[in-house]
Amino acid sequence: MFASSSGAPRGRHPALGRSVLRASACCARAHRLSILSIALAGSALISNQAHALDFAEAREIAEQQSPRVSAQRLQIDAVESAQKAAGTLPDPKLSVGMENFPISGMDRWSLTREPMTMQRLALMQEVPNQAKRDAKVASAQARVERERAALVLQRLQIRQELGLAWIAAQAVEQRDQMLAELLAENRRLQDSLPARVAGGSAQAGDLLAAQQEALALADRRDDLQRDRAKARAMLRRWVGPRADEALQGDTGTLIRPVAQLRTELSSHAELALYPAMQSMARAESHEAQSESRGDWSWEVAYSRRDRRWGDMVSFQVTFDLPWQKNRRQTPMIQAKQRELERLEAEQEDVARRHLQELDDSAAELKALDSQIERLKSAGLQLAQGRAELALSNYRAAKGDLGAVLSARAQVLETRLRLIDLQAQRDGVTTRLNSLIAD
Repeated sequence: MFASSSGAPRGRHPALGRSVLRASACCARAHRLSILSIALAGSALISNQAHALDFAEAREIAEQQSPRVSAQRLQIDAVESAQKAAGTLPDPKLSVGMENFPISGMDRWSLTREPMTMQRLALMQEVPNQAKRDAKVASAQARVERERAALVLQRLQIRQELGLAWIAAQAVEQRDQMLAELLAENRRLQDSLPARVAGGSAQAGDLLAAQQEALALADRRDDLQRDRAKARAMLRRWVGPRADEALQGDTGTLIRPVAQLRTELSSHAELALYPAMQSMARAESHEAQSESRGDWSWEVAYSRRDRRWGDMVSFQVTFDLPWQKNRRQTPMIQAKQRELERLEAEQEDVARRHLQELDDSAAELKALDSQIERLKSAGLQLAQGRAELALSNYRAAKGDLGAVLSARAQVLETRLRLIDLQAQRDGVTTRLNSLIAD
């Protein structure tokens, strides 16, 4: 690529050429290590291709192994178990005792002489009113629905976080592959320069400029190694050891158009929690209202006396008298109604916030699509054309190496920007795909 040019200027100083050769030899070992690291990274990538991880499999692993999902499933099991007890009668009460035991008079401390002395065994059952029991059943059912909706939300959040980690990891690999190609190209340039300097077809400073470019590329590659470690750590949170495998495929395209997402905003995973929470608040309000009706209870008792007097059976019914409604029941009813109104207002606020976020994402997606298309159709071609022109001028001795390196740096920045824009677009798409459950 960088062959000798017969039209280059002649007459370079021999001592200067030898110093350049010595400088080249000093840097050769460092560059060989860079090339070796590139080769090792490439071989590791090829080795991992046999065990490549695709996004669908990663998503399945993340949902199955996530402690967050496991905790939410346990919460669902807990509320479903509690639901079975909702609306049932309280446990009955058994009382055992003695009545009318004399402690003074002629018959004191006697169990048989006083006819009213008796041993008593009673069974009592409290019966909450039917409205209260129905409200408890409705509240338990709404609690189950809320936890199930929360599980759907947890899965969508995991899918989104996994997708963003996946996109970050793939973008790092693309940047690293590009820098590896540029490092190899720089190595070829440096290999060709000593002979050209010695032959007088290149300046001595060209080799130093190429070496400076190599150092700058190596620094950027070190930054990428750091970014790769962080991206893989994010991925390891969701898929465990398989995060170190090669990644195959992308996170997918937009499932629902933005216009459809806007019309189906009420199905947003976070908004889906509110109907269940409102049902819970409504059931609690009905339960508070049922306190105004009062509960009742019944009791059956068997009383055993001395055989001379005979045993007795008694039965009684007890009713609650909610006669202080304005001080006890009414304030609680109002409190539950205010809670329901608060949830409705909060739902409206969340809906507006998500609508704004949806509009922001739509605008961002449109801008990213335009920028990516512009870079692909014109920006990248212009940068590459400028680099090729600078290289042609350098070969024809009409330009210096600095212009070539500057043009190549512009190509690098353009390609990196394209990768960044594509990663941003994929991130926006992933977030939009995580708004509503499939």
